[in-house]
Amino acid sequence: MASRSLSEFMAVEKKSSGRTAPGSEARLSPADRHLGIQRIVQAQGFVTIEYLAREFAVTPQTIRRDINLLSEDGLIQRFHGGAGVASSTENVAYTERKIMCYRQKQQIAQLLAGQIPDHASVFINIGTTTEAVARALVDHKRLTVITNNLNVANILSANEQIEVIVAGGLLRHRDGGLIGQATIDFIQQFRVDFGVIGISGIDSDGTLLDFDYREVRAARAIIDNSRKVFLAADHTKFSRNAMVRLGNIEEIHALFTDRRPPAPLMETLERAEVELFVV
Repeated sequence: MASRSLSEFMAVEKKSSGRTAPGSEARLSPADRHLGIQRIVQAQGFVTIEYLAREFAVTPQTIRRDINLLSEDGLIQRFHGGAGVASSTENVAYTERKIMCYRQKQQIAQLLAGQIPDHASVFINIGTTTEAVARALVDHKRLTVITNNLNVANILSANEQIEVIVAGGLLRHRDGGLIGQATIDFIQQFRVDFGVIGISGIDSDGTLLDFDYREVRAARAIIDNSRKVFLAADHTKFSRNAMVRLGNIEEIHALFTDRRPPAPLMETLERAEVELFVV
């Protein structure tokens, strides 16, 4: 696949946003530069710091900082002298994911929790963002929550008015998730008002991606047995690489995030009439 230069990237941004493209000497905002770095890395597989510094007309030190931030979010992989495509087979460690985009996850969680009324039944699956949703729901009244996440169960146990039902299955020690056939069989016994799921990556065509096929099967059961499905995902999940397909964003009813998704994904959301909530 051919690489995309800065001028080509800016032309795409102009077309998608309707803004007048600045001259080649103009600087992109850090957020736009980060998006541009991701696109170039995805196109080339590996790029050097010097190449990116020339493309974006910034210092190598600025590019190093950009690469460090994007690498910490799991969007690209940092290498000596440059950056490459992030791994599609291994997720960022749970302890690191807990602090990544922490404030944004709290805001997303509050926004989502506001759409769930008291006296509702809710599935909540594995993930640091869904754990934030659990914390945002802890003051609700008369909820029934079914979860395959021990951390979610522990968070909601603080409110005696919330009935918590924990799925059985194989315990994944690193993050408190419950997975396997027993988990799927348990989830399939229920039909609930809301399914709240997280995800590791959302491809540009709307494909929902994750790293563990066993976790994906449990999430699939939640989607299939929920009247409404809410997806909570911060902006780092847009175009992030992972190897296991869960489904398509067209299958959910609402996306809760902290930034407007890229243009191709927005087109998919609008076509499928998926409601978008941006903090």
